[in-house]
Formats: sequence, C-alpha cells, structure tokens
Amino acid sequence: MTAKIRILLADDHPLFRDGLKALLGSVADAEVVGEAATGVQVVELVLELQPDVVVMDLHMPELNGIEATRKVVEASPHVGVLVLTMVEDDDAVFAAMRAGARGYLLKGSSQSEILSAIRAVSFGEAVFGPAIARRLIEYFSATTRGSLDAFPQLTQREREVLELIAQGESNTAIARSLTISQKTVRNHVSNIFNKLYVVDRAQAIVKAREAGIGVEGSRSG
Repeated sequence: MTAKIRILLADDHPLFRDGLKALLGSVADAEVVGEAATGVQVVELVLELQPDVVVMDLHMPELNGIEATRKVVEASPHVGVLVLTMVEDDDAVFAAMRAGARGYLLKGSSQSEILSAIRAVSFGEAVFGPAIARRLIEYFSATTRGSLDAFPQLTQREREVLELIAQGESNTAIARSLTISQKTVRNHVSNIFNKLYVVDRAQAIVKAREAGIGVEGSRSG
C-alpha cells in the first residue's frame, strides 16, 4: 500500500480549508494531518506533525505566508511548501521562491491542478500554475529593460524614496531631499515595504540594488 501524502493546510478562512479538506479526503493518496489559521500556528504544527506538504496562503495573521514559509523551510527543509493564494504579482512569487516554496498556485486553479501540484511538491518538484508561469516568463524577458521598468507597482514618489533608501539615506535625509515631511516619508517607506514584500530597510535595499536601483551614485547618509 502506497504511503499517503501528509498535508498541513494553512489558511485563515475556515470555509476554504474545509473545501480543501473535502477535496483531499476524496483521493486515496493524501490525508490532512493538521490545520493552521495563523502563520505562527503553521510553524508550530510543522515542528510537531512533520507533514510532507504545507499548503500555504500568503495573507495570514501574526506571521504572513512568506515569513512562515521561510521559518518552515529553515526548521524542516524536507517539508515542501505549496503556496495557494489570491496574490499573483511578481514580487509575491519571487518572495515565496526566495523563502523556499516549491510551488505557487492561484486559488482559482482547478481541483486537478491543486492535487497534481501537491503530489509534485511532495516528490520534491517545483510547480507553478499556468498564470504564474506566464508571469515568470514575462518577468525574465523584461529584466533586460533595466531598472526603469522595475517595481511597476510603486508610484513615482515611492520610486524616488526607494532610490534614496537604496543609496543609504535616512528618513530625515530623504525628507530634506524631497522637501516633504518625515511623516510622509514614513508612510511611503511603509507602502514600499508592503508592495515589495520586505520586512525591513535592509531587504528593501537588497531588492532595489538587485534591480539596479541605487547602485550608481550611491552616497552615505
């Protein structure tokens, strides 16, 4: 008898978890061994249950899905994480990949796609739904266009703030340079962090410099 794939469901919507549980209960090779409604619960349950696969939403309380994925992979690298979410922008996909997720599907995926992805991730394969695969292709084909095309989700002002952050400038210096209040700078910085899926200034700088922003003309602040 083939061993069943042991699955932990991580989503803060009980109805969605119930739907997935019903789907997985209808196949012979899978079983749900636990459910988590917060990112912190995910990490705790992975350590306790050691599932084969975690089906992970990105938007969860206490700890978002990206950070939860990172902690899961660090603590239990043999556990495969499949992101299943409504979020489809490039930054979320790459943040999940950098955190160690093996797959990324949208919640609009068919039941057969979800089951196939769970099985593939349990075997150590990388899986991306058709919509995400297209976005990856578009992203990589666009990288040669340079930093002007980087981070299209940012407003012009946010891009100016990010440029100064990447050059190592403080909020005070940014406010002075752009002739805006420090409170406005803080608001822009918060928006940038949210849109780039980073948690602090250091991660924002790394992301910006990878995209060629702030590399030339860098100055100390």
